[in-house]
Amino acid sequence: MNRTAIRAAIHVAAVFAIYLSAAMLIPAAVDLYYRSKDWHVFAFSSLFMGGLAMAVALATRGRPPQATTRFGFLLVNLLWLTLAIAGAVPFMASSLSMSVADSFFESVSGITTTGSTVINGLDRAPPGLLLWRSLLNFMGGLGVIALGLFFLPFLNIGGVSYFKIESSDIEDRPFERFQTFAVSMIGIYTLLVFLCAVCYAAAGMGGFDAVNHAMSTLATGGMSTHDTSFARYAETPAILWIASIFMFIGGLPFSIMILFIVRGRTDALRDPQIRVFAGYCIAFSVMVAIYLRVNLGMPFFDALTHSTFNFVSIITTTGFASDDYTLWGPFAVACLFVATFLGGCSGSTTGGIKAYRFLVLFELMGNGLRRLIYPNTVQPVRYGDRTINEDMQRSVVLFIAAFFVLWAITTILLSATGLDLITSMTGSLTAMTNVGPGMGEIIGPVGNFSSLPDTAKWILSAAMLLGRLEILAVFVIFTPTFWGR
Repeated sequence: MNRTAIRAAIHVAAVFAIYLSAAMLIPAAVDLYYRSKDWHVFAFSSLFMGGLAMAVALATRGRPPQATTRFGFLLVNLLWLTLAIAGAVPFMASSLSMSVADSFFESVSGITTTGSTVINGLDRAPPGLLLWRSLLNFMGGLGVIALGLFFLPFLNIGGVSYFKIESSDIEDRPFERFQTFAVSMIGIYTLLVFLCAVCYAAAGMGGFDAVNHAMSTLATGGMSTHDTSFARYAETPAILWIASIFMFIGGLPFSIMILFIVRGRTDALRDPQIRVFAGYCIAFSVMVAIYLRVNLGMPFFDALTHSTFNFVSIITTTGFASDDYTLWGPFAVACLFVATFLGGCSGSTTGGIKAYRFLVLFELMGNGLRRLIYPNTVQPVRYGDRTINEDMQRSVVLFIAAFFVLWAITTILLSATGLDLITSMTGSLTAMTNVGPGMGEIIGPVGNFSSLPDTAKWILSAAMLLGRLEILAVFVIFTPTFWGR
């Protein structure tokens, strides 16, 4: 890795920090509107971060380096780290007097669309700060889509790219129509957020809450304006169903939405990962609804409403909760624990392992079993009607192996800070999958992460970033080969 590439990566990260500092003026205006004294927090943060980022951007100007895989890895890591640090500044300067560890944790949670929080008293928090959390989710959701569609597939570490789905004849020039595709992506994403906010407001949610929750819903980020999350709307089934529908949409591949909406490609809806994603959302929701009806005597419609909402929330790694589902019984809790691993589709705003990896993994397992009976047979691994190449197969296996190794290591590190096993195990899992709430009395759906020691918060912040960047994209920059010539 040469100095020119490092300099260029720093320049790009600084430019993005300038954009983020400009976005801080939005919550400043909201605080002014609501006559909150915290408006100066965002005004100062915007000037400070904007000035610093501008100075760095000017100091690192130069000829852009050749686009290489190593430059891509460096840029992705530096971008997310820079945005997380810049996003933490308003939290540190706010009237909540948050520590550095708390501020960084909250910013990372927002920008990675995890949704975990260390803030108590959200109902009394300054409106600008609540909006900032939702804006971090909104911007993080766009970043997650771009990460899954553009960067990771072409760094050979996962993802099913829009370009490969659309036409095989442009795989060698994937960024030829990048601008057109990016405009379509941002337009559809913003329109869906607007529609979600309108639906929330029509169902009885206040305007400010509707806007904030809409941004978090489509980003599958889970940042709420209330300590009780969607339990506040537990008696309003319409709001829970609206949230379930838009969270599900957030879990769909945006590449498919663009092909369908912009180009009318109905055949794109036959993507196998969509069927798998929809299948396990429906299966878990119905099974647990029946379980709640039989074991708790809950009316079936109420059981189905809460089961669907919470399972779609967990599977799409949103993290909203309409009830303390840890009280639903062991079967429901076991299903919710398994759902934490799943995730949505490639190229969506979700985290987790994702549906396409399960498709490839089970294909590999099936082929392996067949070869035990017919050792000389040669059968391709297929994804729908396409053959999966060896690079994709390798990336899936590497990711899943790295995921479980990292989960074990993070669990042990959290236990070393004094946390109990359930908190350590589910806390590390929910951070790596970017879900939000864990299980247990401390970080369960009715708790938060504020009481955790600072060391645990730093560990979880790192785990959230690792999970969002699909683990391998971070690990690779710590290898000697990456920095060699």
